[in-house]
Order: sequence, then C-alpha cells, then structure tokens
Amino acid sequence: MNESATLPSLYRRLLVWLLVPMLLLGSLVLAQAYMASRDTADRAFDRLLEAASLAIAEQVKRQQGQLWMDLPPAALKMLASQAEERVFYALYDANGNFISGNAELPALDDTAADMRFADIEWHDMALRLGIRRSQLEGWRNRQPFEVRVAHTREGREALTQSLFQGSMLRLVAMALLAIGVVLLGIRMALMPLTRLRRAIRARDPRTLAPLDLALPRELAELRETLNDLLARMRRVRANQERFIGDASHQLRTPLAGLSARAELALRQDDPRAWHAALDVMRGSADKTARLASQLLSLTRLNNPEATPEAVAIDLCHTARQAVRDAWTQCHRDGIDLGVEVPAHPVMQQAVEWQLAEALANLIDNARRYGARRITVRVTEEPTRLEVEDDGPGIPESQRLLVLRPFHRGIEGGQGSGLGLAIVDGIARTHGARLSLAPAHPHTEPPGLCVRLQFSEEGTP
Repeated sequence: MNESATLPSLYRRLLVWLLVPMLLLGSLVLAQAYMASRDTADRAFDRLLEAASLAIAEQVKRQQGQLWMDLPPAALKMLASQAEERVFYALYDANGNFISGNAELPALDDTAADMRFADIEWHDMALRLGIRRSQLEGWRNRQPFEVRVAHTREGREALTQSLFQGSMLRLVAMALLAIGVVLLGIRMALMPLTRLRRAIRARDPRTLAPLDLALPRELAELRETLNDLLARMRRVRANQERFIGDASHQLRTPLAGLSARAELALRQDDPRAWHAALDVMRGSADKTARLASQLLSLTRLNNPEATPEAVAIDLCHTARQAVRDAWTQCHRDGIDLGVEVPAHPVMQQAVEWQLAEALANLIDNARRYGARRITVRVTEEPTRLEVEDDGPGIPESQRLLVLRPFHRGIEGGQGSGLGLAIVDGIARTHGARLSLAPAHPHTEPPGLCVRLQFSEEGTP
C-alpha cells in the first residue's frame, strides 16, 4: 500500500489547524454571548423589580398607629410577562415583622444599600428577590420599612433564550462566512503548489531540464532545490553515459581480439600455432576478466545504497591479507612482494572489502607497469596505508589525470586505466587523503608511493 495515500493531505492539515481553533474560539464566543444574554435579561428584570418595589413603597402609609398599604394593580402588572411567572410581595416593618403581602419572603444579609437583589431558593422555587429599604414621607413620622418583591425566573430565562438565539444566528452566519473564506483562502494559497505538481507530472520522464515556473517565495525555494537535484542527476547521467561508452569500448576491443585470434587459429594446422594462439587468448582473457572485475568494483563503489556501514578493522590484517592474495601472481612474475606493519593492531573505521580492493588494485598496477619490488606498509600517527614500488613512477603532470577512469599513465601499458580511479573513489568514501609521490626521488627509476592517509576522526 502506498504510504502517501495513508497520510493526511496538506489541504486537510491546513483545514484542521485553521478550523479547530476557529471552532474553539466560536464555542467561547457562544458561551460569552449566552452569559451576556443572561446578564442583559437579569438587568432588565431587576429594573422591573426595582420599579415595582418603588411603586409599592409609595403606597405605604401609617393608619391607626401602624403601617398600611393599598397595593395598586399596576405595581405587579409590570412584573407580568408572557412566561406567566409567579409574583410575590411583602411589607415588613423595621423590626422584621410581616405586615402585609401575599407571601412571607425571606430577608437578606443586612447591607447599607437601599436596593438589594439576590437569587434564592424558596419553597422549591428559584426566585429573584428584590428588597427596598424605605421610610414614610411624613414630617412627623418617618418610620422605616422594607418592601420585598420576588418573582420566578421563567420570564428571565425566556428573554435570555430569545437574546441568545438572536446572537447565535448572527454568530453562525459569521462562522459560515469565515469558514467559506478560509476554504477559499486555502485553495488559493495552495494553487501554486497544484501548478507545480501538474508541471512535474506533465514533464517527460526522460528530461532533466530545470523547472521554469513562477512561484511564491516559499515554493521558489522548493523549485530551486528540485533544480539542484535535477542538475546533480544530469551530471550523474552524463558520467554514467560516458562510463558506459568507455567501458563498452574497452570490453569490445579484447573480446574482438579473442574472436579474431580464435578464428585465425582455426585456420592453422600446426599444433604449435594453436598453442601460441591459446597462450595469447589466455592473456587476453585474464586481462578482460580483470577489466570486468574492476568495472564491477567501480560500479559497486559508486552505488551508495550498496555501501555497508564502516566498522573498526585492523589495517595490519587487511594489508597482510592483500599480500597473501597477490603473492602467487607476483612470485610467478619474479616480483618481490612484502609487507611492513606494526607489531600491534592499527584500528580504523572503514569498509574492509573496499580497502582490500584498493590494495589489490595498487599491487596489480605496480606489477603490470614494471615494478620488481612492491611493499605494502601500514603506519600510525598519522594512520596511513601505503603501497610502494620501484617501477617507472608517474610524472607529476600525469598524477591527476591517472585518477580518471581508463586513463593510462604509460602508453601501451598492460593496465585497464581503472585501478587508480577505484582507489581514488575508495579514498573519498573514507574521507582519506590520496597522494602519489616518487618512492625514490633521487634515483632512476623513481618508483611510486601511493598513500592513503586517514583522518583522526575515523580512528576509534
């Protein structure tokens, strides 16, 4: 299953990151709108309670030595609403004695305010209670008293719901408009990304030309990154095409020579001619096999996915093994092959098969180009691998050129021109410094010393 199909799209992520905070903010706004509606309804009905208590207080008089009131119907009608809430009132003297009313309402904590309001529970009913402190207006007797007025909350709740519904409708309309704007904004913002995707899909898979598309600054950086990748791919493809062309030419020549030598031998009747042809064919076959092996090594080296992780290895063991592997061939050619290593292990972070391949190529190069004495050496402080020979050496003007594939330092040499290129690639893979210098600069021939010097960071 395609992993990209299971991941949320960028459009969906933007929707989540924008709409979720908007929903949370909308919820807070709705909660605030509800509380504001309830406060507005409370203030409106509290003003009615205050007006009703004032109307009742104006009717309180002193008659026959005690308080008395004649309650007008309008005083309670102003508290009535379509919710048909229940209304209660009562008159109390200064000592808290009930004088008159339709219910004995409770008192509130004593405060200095002339008008007080409170939500109370009374006989299993939720009431809003208002208490007015007042006194008679006569100049002879200014007896204090309290007027207590209360009503149930149906009207307040109905007004709260009405105000909240009006606010909610406006908020929902604004939220829908905001969501529409967000959706449109996201689509418009992602339009350049859609154009980039379509431009990439419409390209010929074989072309590596850079993208030329006007994009916003953030996507322009992505476009430049893609163009850099395409440029590296162009260089890689050019190198591959050049390498394939060179390799096919190098392999075609010895194979054609084998075919021609075999055809020529078949026309001969002399067994000695056959023996000579087979001997030449054996040499060509060995050379072709070596070339094919080096081509495979170079291909394997240039494939980063096939390169294992570096581990700590003993360079002394690697050098001894390389000498053992090349001993038979060098001994047959009369070459003195030896190794110089410390008595103790010299550890280095490296890929063992690559270092073994580098030593094998250096020994083979020295053998093929006329060396009579070859020494493989390991040193420490700094850590180095060296292959030294007494052959003709490489002129200073040729030392960079011989690191290129298929370039031979000596015209007509037996090598394929890949050995030092492989060693150079292995050195770069290990972060080592590759140097070519005369082994004996004051003698003739000067010989050659190829040195791989490792950095201190790779030493365990």
